[in-house]
Amino acid sequence: MYKTLLSIAIICCLAICANAQNVARIPEAIIFDSDMGPDYDDVGAIAMLHAFADKGEAKILATMASTNYPGVAGVMSVFNTYFKRPGIPIGVPKGKALDLRDWQHWTDTVLAKYPHKIKTNTKAWDAVKLYRKILAAQPNGSVTIVTIGFLTNMSDLLKSRPDEYSQLDGRQLVAKKVKHLVSMAGKFPEGWEFNVMKDAAASQNAFDNWPTPVILSGFEIGEKIKVGLPLIHNPSIRNSPVKDVFRICIPMAKEDSIGRKSWDETAVLVAVRGYELYYSLMMGRIKVADAGNNTWDDNGDGHAYLVEKMPAKEVEAIINELIMHQPK
Repeated sequence: MYKTLLSIAIICCLAICANAQNVARIPEAIIFDSDMGPDYDDVGAIAMLHAFADKGEAKILATMASTNYPGVAGVMSVFNTYFKRPGIPIGVPKGKALDLRDWQHWTDTVLAKYPHKIKTNTKAWDAVKLYRKILAAQPNGSVTIVTIGFLTNMSDLLKSRPDEYSQLDGRQLVAKKVKHLVSMAGKFPEGWEFNVMKDAAASQNAFDNWPTPVILSGFEIGEKIKVGLPLIHNPSIRNSPVKDVFRICIPMAKEDSIGRKSWDETAVLVAVRGYELYYSLMMGRIKVADAGNNTWDDNGDGHAYLVEKMPAKEVEAIINELIMHQPK
């Protein structure tokens, strides 16, 4: 009975989000958590989020890094500044975290070329502190967290203790303030996926203990969606860090010749607009092994992964349009 009721609650919660864009509504309150560097689909994802904010569909509460390579806070600041939101707070893990960045060196390019308010990671918030500060100030059950990188911050947040922002511990605070977690994580029904396996211990803790509904956009969803070519061939878009990243990176990998796979963008799409127009859900629960691979428990509860409903080419067209959005 518990599983049935929880599954119904997840479906109802996400269905409301999916239909919300068709009626007047309060923008979706989003905390964006990204590894922003090892791959460049994160750039498409943050561009989409700012596009949604300009359209009145999202309110960006914070942009968090799940990596701590030197400059990651600055890279986040580049995109927030470009989209005319330089004041969005940025968090970086201050404890143990992965130091991974791009092999194409697009991060160096955007840091050198574009203005950014935050220059070094030392000027950014401790990610867990920022999560706690923001969540404590939000209405109950109002925040959507979208993770498109490692689950490092999610795990650390759950383990956090009461502080000056809230007398609740991390798990209690999440349960009170977070509506749901949308995560680009896993491969379904089973397999190996980068975001999950690179910090396997954090993934295990986060998914085993997260107290609100979780929706997962798996590797197999974004793998079919190739974007970026309309952006880099659009002559009207100039001096754009988003265009520069795709322009630099697409020619550097043969597999990207028809566009970059769009894992992270699908998570942002669902976090803001809901799943219902684009995907159906498989209910159950993700299980992460010590080695970092994942399986799926059909008899579990609390989680769901996306199953393709709208053809990938149609989702691709939506994402291509959104990542070409220019700041107001």
